[in-house]
Amino acid sequence: MNLGEPLCGGSGSGYALPQDEVHLWRTTLDMAAPGFAKLWQMLSQDERDRADRYHFEVDRRRAVIGRGYLRLLLGQILDFPANKLQFEYDKFGKPGLMPEKPGLMPKQEVPLQFNVSHSGDVILIAITMGREVGVDVEKIRTDLDADSIAARFFSANEYKIWATVAGPARYEAFFACWTRKEAYLKARGVGLSLPLDQFDVSFLPNEEPRLLETRPDPTEARRWKIQALNLSGEYAAALAAPGSTWKLKCWNSHPLSLISGVS
Repeated sequence: MNLGEPLCGGSGSGYALPQDEVHLWRTTLDMAAPGFAKLWQMLSQDERDRADRYHFEVDRRRAVIGRGYLRLLLGQILDFPANKLQFEYDKFGKPGLMPEKPGLMPKQEVPLQFNVSHSGDVILIAITMGREVGVDVEKIRTDLDADSIAARFFSANEYKIWATVAGPARYEAFFACWTRKEAYLKARGVGLSLPLDQFDVSFLPNEEPRLLETRPDPTEARRWKIQALNLSGEYAAALAAPGSTWKLKCWNSHPLSLISGVS
């Protein structure tokens, strides 16, 4: 699955999100100061405060671009000023759009669901209607103790399989497993209240991405589809959503292509 060209750009683009589709948008941290300032002004005060709490500038940049881009995309779908959207958070910290408020928030016939992930220079945003969705991206690294992490967080079956992988493919398999597990957890919206070792995913090279087993409810695995995302050799990424009939559509885009839709 390769990300294509931008779909929409500015007001009147006619961007639509059918209920049988999941849309994935990719952008990068490459943005000049004037564009970054426009996204910064679009954020709410609490979003700016959270961004300012990051110690490293690159983390602050990811937070601002990711949330600003999300606002622009949701504003396009709802035909509503992106800078006026309001978010609420559940007990696990997962954000969602606030319910309709006359003059303040638009009516949503079918609830919009979304998820954001970023790593390295990449930001991914997944959006869908009426179903949960989770996305995760990780820059593949070889400077970490993958064995200790896998032993702690992978299920016993996953660790046994992963231990058979040798060479450079070992790290690729590690991050394939990790992103698929994280995408599922993020879609469920339960944080680490569901331990990572309570479900199994497939992750070997050329193996179909799947949620193999869920505990304690074995029927849960059949509800979900996991999609591997082919970004580049530097990154591993995955998306998870319930059901099996939804279609994934993906685009490369730059947030500033949507700036003209901001009032």
